Amino acid sequence: MGKIILRLRDGREFEGRGFGGRSIFSSGEVVFNTGTPGYQEILTDPSYSGQMVVLTTTMVGNYGIEDKSGESSGIKATAFLIRRLYRGDVLPGRLRVEEYLEREGIPGVEDIDTRALAMHIRRFGSQDGVLFEESDRDRAIAHLESFPHIEERNLIEGVSVKQSEVDPILGGGRILPPSSPEGRIALVDYGVKNSIIEELYRRNMSVHLFPWKTDSREILSSGCDALFLSNGPGNPALLQNAISMARECIGKIPVMGICLGHQIITHALGGETEKMAFGHHGSNHPVRNNLTSRIFVTSQNHGFMTRRSSLPKDVDVFLENCNDWSVEGLLSGRKRVISVQFHPEAGPGPEEGKSLFGSFMEVLR
Repeated sequence: MGKIILRLRDGREFEGRGFGGRSIFSSGEVVFNTGTPGYQEILTDPSYSGQMVVLTTTMVGNYGIEDKSGESSGIKATAFLIRRLYRGDVLPGRLRVEEYLEREGIPGVEDIDTRALAMHIRRFGSQDGVLFEESDRDRAIAHLESFPHIEERNLIEGVSVKQSEVDPILGGGRILPPSSPEGRIALVDYGVKNSIIEELYRRNMSVHLFPWKTDSREILSSGCDALFLSNGPGNPALLQNAISMARECIGKIPVMGICLGHQIITHALGGETEKMAFGHHGSNHPVRNNLTSRIFVTSQNHGFMTRRSSLPKDVDVFLENCNDWSVEGLLSGRKRVISVQFHPEAGPGPEEGKSLFGSFMEVLR
């Protein structure tokens, strides 16, 4: 492909060369991720729905794509923006990144000055962008001007299951559901990652997967032992039905949440969330456990956060981000609620974050 232009909502433009799927008028919120490996997991994470992902690492693609390693059934990001694309050989049975994006119909752009782009986002905040060729400039600018902000977009419909499912089988030979489970988790799907379901299976839990519009009556009558709210994209304040459902379940069964699920729990407990300037996106964010004084490395992907001052007094902030001291985890022993903002299942440490699934199980027990 020829020259592709990325235009941001504030008018700043960056140029690169297109690869993968067709890029005309591809749009979304532009965010940068500071991770080095894990580009397949990033592309397939449903939490990136509606976003164009910029990787700050120098080169991408040297180990290819293995279908069974994805976090969902396909690419969820709307575009992939990188500095340099590896085009050499990969292991047998794997796809090159450019082949993968072409198969999925998702545009990629290389040779973009990702350092300058990431610094611009850090200075002026995450914002919407559009990809176009020079001949389509006027139409692309008009498209971007009418494009709704991510705070106004409900992105869950496109990533949640349409009907309930018990013990979903993950593709590619991943871990199977337990044959003799110790408990049953009602997992509401706002864009759940395969790795979260895997971690529940590993802890001998059966999973009853529910669509995002499920109400509290369905959850409480399902016979499940606990409610788990998954990760997902977009603004939690738009999900009033999810907030009401969680509020009505709290105090009746244990309630747990990750990422968007954590933000929904924030609202259900009486707190508020707010949009971050450029969010947390990467696999190297230090988080402190205030109960143990332990610090561990976490993988994160979110553009909204809990407003600490809005939390009720009976809810403890037991995890904090060491870079900006934002809220990373909530705990209420009396209400049997626990939630984390980051992704413990991703385990960049590689294992310390996964211990929080053990904490979830303790709340359940």
